[in-house]
Amino acid sequence: MTDIKRIAEKTGQLLSDAGARKAQYTVTEKEKHEFNVDGGEFSLFRTLFDRSLSITAYKDQKKGSAFTNQFNDAAIESAVSDCIKSAESGVADECYDIAPIQEKEIFRDGAYEPNIDLFFDRTRELMTDIRKRHPKILMEQMIVTHDKIHTVYRNTNGTEFEVYEGAYSVSLMFSAHEGDTTTSFFGSGVYTDKLDRPFIELGSLEKDLSDTEAQLNTIPVEGKFDGIIVLTPASLGGFLGSAISNFASDSVILEKTSIWLDKMDKQVADSRITISMRPGDPRIVCGQRYTADGFRSEDYDLIKEGVLKSFLLSLYVANKSGFAPAKNTSFSIVIEGGDTAYTDMIKNIKKGLIIGRFSGGQPGTNGDFSGVAKNSFLVEDGQIKGAVSETMISGNLSELLNSLVAISRETVADGTFVLPYMAFDKVVISGK
Repeated sequence: MTDIKRIAEKTGQLLSDAGARKAQYTVTEKEKHEFNVDGGEFSLFRTLFDRSLSITAYKDQKKGSAFTNQFNDAAIESAVSDCIKSAESGVADECYDIAPIQEKEIFRDGAYEPNIDLFFDRTRELMTDIRKRHPKILMEQMIVTHDKIHTVYRNTNGTEFEVYEGAYSVSLMFSAHEGDTTTSFFGSGVYTDKLDRPFIELGSLEKDLSDTEAQLNTIPVEGKFDGIIVLTPASLGGFLGSAISNFASDSVILEKTSIWLDKMDKQVADSRITISMRPGDPRIVCGQRYTADGFRSEDYDLIKEGVLKSFLLSLYVANKSGFAPAKNTSFSIVIEGGDTAYTDMIKNIKKGLIIGRFSGGQPGTNGDFSGVAKNSFLVEDGQIKGAVSETMISGNLSELLNSLVAISRETVADGTFVLPYMAFDKVVISGK
């Protein structure tokens, strides 16, 4: 492995010599072990190496950036020179900045060194478990990896963060087949730093495989009606991502198009909803330790008991808008379980859908959404009637957050998020 601290020191010296009084730079080295499975058979095992140096410098309040994947002296000198030239040709903006000095820290997270033999055995075990438990599943592609990452971040204010982290990931793409009948593709995955349990028991892999098999026999949804939708943890993550992007992200705050722009410390969701960004949560694997602006990452609540407490802002947009920068920018979303068992949640639904996946365009500025409910199930009179053929749903993200019916006690942790099932009312469901 390369001495990346030496690369960081050289970069810092070159930046100083070039007159960059405000700059930050990150040196990263990665080692990836990867198994690929195609058509149910191992097709590839490889080890990949990657390295990178990214630099951002400010000169006369002008921003410049550069990147290289070479660590020789000439490449580093060229990257620094390109960065300075980029800054000199930029447009001055007094809001450009980096974090003040932070306490120097070294982070060691996850499984830095892989257990390749056990990793292979768990992958082979997963293939066997899928064949036995879900014979109608055709595994289109399975990619399992271990990533070993060593990173050094520094800035000219004196901050230095060093991270050693490693984790295993499982990414599946599959469909179900029976005779001439097939389902659409569905993807599922987990991120873990432990190999103490079979992969199929992690995250929602088992349920996603079962639900996809159930899609082989679908029933139509009749008519158009206002109903309740139950979002699975994975589909909930997608809806929350859209809501945060539409109402709380850099671009919409900078452009002043967010409908939450004047809602800080005001109610924007049902009082039972608390949405936290928690890279430090033990259920989040190798969570973010520092932000791109050089702040030490801290957990925080985006929405607490329905009240907006923060926007997800970079330092630049925070300086532009007058709001505080986000304490982390990880998107490690955590919503704790509620007081309703999932089975009771279903029993209390007169008519609605369980949404496994939503396929639609980017919601409108006001949060209006419309699209197809995929991998979804019809619920009537408290019972799951069966998988549905493609059915449209439409509504508004802001209204959705204020139309909560229940939060399940059960949560799913896939290594990147911790989310429950959540039921929402007043969604338009359109069938045949």
